[in-house]
Amino acid sequence: MFNLEKLRNTITALITPFKEDYSIDEEKYREFIRYQIKNDCQLLTMGTTGESATLSHEEHHYAIDITIDEAKKSNKHPFTLAGTGSNSTKEAISLSQYAEKAGADGLLLVVPYYNKPVQHSLIEHFSTIADSVSLPIILYNVPSRTGRNLEPETVSKLASSKDNIVGIKCASGNIDQITKIIKTTPDDFIVLSGDDSLTYHIMALGGKGVISVASNIIPAKMVEFTQSMNIDNWESARKMQLELFDLFKVLFIETNPGPVKYAAELMGIMNKRMRLPLTPPLVENQEKIKMVLKKLNLI
Repeated sequence: MFNLEKLRNTITALITPFKEDYSIDEEKYREFIRYQIKNDCQLLTMGTTGESATLSHEEHHYAIDITIDEAKKSNKHPFTLAGTGSNSTKEAISLSQYAEKAGADGLLLVVPYYNKPVQHSLIEHFSTIADSVSLPIILYNVPSRTGRNLEPETVSKLASSKDNIVGIKCASGNIDQITKIIKTTPDDFIVLSGDDSLTYHIMALGGKGVISVASNIIPAKMVEFTQSMNIDNWESARKMQLELFDLFKVLFIETNPGPVKYAAELMGIMNKRMRLPLTPPLVENQEKIKMVLKKLNLI
C-alpha cells in the first residue's frame, strides 16, 4: 500500500535553528536540511528534537512547508515525516491534515501528553486521526515525556485494525517491551528506535532503523551504522556502537535538544539557541560534551 523502504534507515529528528529574536531561521533551516539530505538521511520535522512543544501551529506549518520544499528540490527524494501529534485529538487531526495537503510522506504521532489517557482511549485517539488522513502513520511512544506508556497489546491492536498505522518509534527504553511489540505485530510493521544508544539492540531484534538525535551532527556516520545492520554486517555495526556510545549518552546529559544544539554550535552547524523553558546545557555539562566531541575528532 505504501512505499516505506526509505524508513529502513536513519531519519534525522531535525533541530530547529532560531534567529536572535527566537523566530525560525528559514535560511539556516534550509541549509541544514540540505546538509542532511546530502548525507542520505531521511527527515523528521517538528519532532521533540525540533522543539515542537514551544512552536505555534503556524510555525509548525512553516517548518513543514520548508522541509517538504527542500525534499522536493532534491534528486534524492528523502522520505519526509511530519510530527503532528498533540494532547488534543482535534489539534492532531488539524496538523495531520495540513501536513498531508502540504505533501508530507508520513506522520509521526506522539502519545498524548499530560492528559494520561488509558489504553482504550489511546486506541480511539489514534484510530480517529488515522481515519482523518490517508498518509502512513508512525506511532511515537516516549513515556518519560508523555506520562503514559503505549502498551504492546495496544500497538498490536492498532497495527491490525488500521492499514495506515504502519510503524512505531520506540523511546521507552524497555527492551522487553520493544521485543514484545516486534513479536506481536505483522512482519511489515516498522519498528524504529527512538534512542540512538539502543538502535543496535532494537535492529538486532528486527527493528528497521532509527529516528535519530545524533544524526543532526553525524549524519553520514549514522547512515553507515543503520545500513551496516540492514545488510547484516553486524561486526561493523558492533564496533560503531561501541565507538559512538559515549556520544549517544552525552547528547542526553540534559533535556534534548539542549546537548545536541550545543554540539552543533561547537561544530559550526548552527547556534545553540532554544526557546524557554529549555536552555543550553550547564557549563560543567558543556565541558563533558566538548570532551566527547574532541575524542571523536568532531571538533
